Amino acid sequence: MDPSKILLTDQVAIVTGGGQGIGEGIALAFARFGADVVIADKNAEAGERVAAAVTEIGRRGLAITTDIREFDQVQALVDQTMSDFGRLDILVNNAGGVRYSPFLDLGQRGWHKHTALNFDGLFGPTDAAVRAMIKGGRGGSVINVASIEALRAAPNYSVYAACKAGMLNFTRTLALELSEHSIRVNGIAPDVVMTPHLLEYEQQRSDQSGGAESRSRGIPLGRDGTPEDCAGACVFLASAMAAYITGITLSVDGGTFASSGWSRRPDGTWTLHH
Repeated sequence: MDPSKILLTDQVAIVTGGGQGIGEGIALAFARFGADVVIADKNAEAGERVAAAVTEIGRRGLAITTDIREFDQVQALVDQTMSDFGRLDILVNNAGGVRYSPFLDLGQRGWHKHTALNFDGLFGPTDAAVRAMIKGGRGGSVINVASIEALRAAPNYSVYAACKAGMLNFTRTLALELSEHSIRVNGIAPDVVMTPHLLEYEQQRSDQSGGAESRSRGIPLGRDGTPEDCAGACVFLASAMAAYITGITLSVDGGTFASSGWSRRPDGTWTLHH
């Protein structure tokens, strides 16, 4: 064991939804730890911006405009990655989305829109990438970005939470199926992470969100998460430091799942369900 085990030198990673937020943080961290990174994002401009930042770090960055819900686009993504880089070592299933909606307001269309992106969208990137990893014969790492809402009830986010809970079991099950190919499958479960999407959402619902100060009292570590917090967990899971870890989902939540209803009062003491 030595510090080089954390490096991703000359590995090739695909990060879906890598054009902003958590995906961008993961892509840039992978580059800083030595990987070449393919940015798969349906927003072409955002993808190109992050790919250029990867190149500035000193690694190869490539943006491929991709809608993960369209299997032909996902297959083309993996085919071009293999053609341009000759290998694929890491897949991060990060693309997804969430919106506030009480269940009775969701409707069938809203339900299908959520499941298509947050659960069905797992299939294409995973299927195409895993087949490429098996053909390459070097093993690999799949990392699924779930949510802490997969582990607890999430009023007004029922379908999103259900999709993320399904992702956790998919992670565990796929880890077993792919173990014979030395492909590890793990996940992370973030809670509140400050991204452009969340900032926009908070501005729209400022009357109900309570704000960062109020929210932080319910986070044991006392602050919102950052894309870099998620990226650190993903670098670890992708690296040889985690060579004997598969089938787990790592909570990156500042301790909110552990707190289970406990929150810190302004005077620093703790209270339950306050």
